[in-house]
Amino acid sequence: MGEPYFKAKKIIEENKVRVFSSNYALYGDISQRVMEILANFSPEIEIYSIDEAFLNLQGFNNDELKIYSEHIIKKIKQWVGIPVSIGIGCTKTLSKIANNLAKKNQQYKGLCILKQWPEIKEGLINTKIEDVWGIGRRLSRFLKNHNINNAYDFVKTERVWIKKKMGVVGEKIYLELNGISCLNLDLMPSDKKSCCVSRSFSHPIEKIEKLEELVAKYASRVSEKIREEGLVAESMNVFVLTNYFNKREKQYSNSIKLQFPYPTNSNIQIIKHSLLGLKKIYRKGYGYKKAGVILHGLSSSTSTKGLLDCDREVSESIMNTMDKINSRYGCSTLKIAVEGVGKNWKIKRDKLSPSYTTCFKDLITVRC
Repeated sequence: MGEPYFKAKKIIEENKVRVFSSNYALYGDISQRVMEILANFSPEIEIYSIDEAFLNLQGFNNDELKIYSEHIIKKIKQWVGIPVSIGIGCTKTLSKIANNLAKKNQQYKGLCILKQWPEIKEGLINTKIEDVWGIGRRLSRFLKNHNINNAYDFVKTERVWIKKKMGVVGEKIYLELNGISCLNLDLMPSDKKSCCVSRSFSHPIEKIEKLEELVAKYASRVSEKIREEGLVAESMNVFVLTNYFNKREKQYSNSIKLQFPYPTNSNIQIIKHSLLGLKKIYRKGYGYKKAGVILHGLSSSTSTKGLLDCDREVSESIMNTMDKINSRYGCSTLKIAVEGVGKNWKIKRDKLSPSYTTCFKDLITVRC
């Protein structure tokens, strides 16, 4: 788990640790490059997160797997310039354990293969129960109270007891750790159910007028994001919260859910409802540190035509015009007035690294 920069600042400075702000454009581009390379090594790939994927490598023996995996590591290092670790197992859960070991233990040199029982047993013994995929803090505390401290303790436990105490999910984890596959690769990305835009502020904000500008901006951005994917939303949440880490200040957090009259991706509708929601949850006397807008019930914009098509067609025409202007002349060239005029609220990123692969001015210059 992470912690705020100010809490670790002394340790960071004493140990001369280099700190960088989040650079999401760079992360996304690097991730896409890595995933494209991985897709060349297996026709079956599940992109699990921005920095993780599962590949089906059935049909290789251990020696072939080692050579093939080393080739993948070398190719990504050569073409993208970043190190990666690979964990191999006969189930997804065992491969997660192998990957965790490959990352944390230098002896594996970035590659850990758990296919034979002696290696699997060693890997399970060296994996804390809280590090097992699917077992969180609450479950790990419960299991530790029953003397189950690592993954090997877990597989030695009676299957009946696991199912009784942890249900079907626990039983699947048990079977996966015992080499019985229960989780198939998810080759088709699942439909997005929600979309969120939120930010932490560089300094606490007390006045509702400033909060309205920021929430309107987030509502506008989240609207643009779902339009880019051809989606509309049925409902939304607006939330605000104070700085949890500042114990000297009064604490407050709240959220509200609002239903749209019809599925929409219109900046106008979403901003309107977000401001209505903000007024209901805002309380005077607090310094707010974060706010956000979440859209729910996402579906294709082409599959939700209904009684209010006339209103939607007008709204879509306005949004299409806005998107074209902003695409041609720059983000927020044309925006809703409540977002603020001449004010560019941006996330505080004082230590932002260059966007080496996504911005021409940040390209590395090589002088010969």
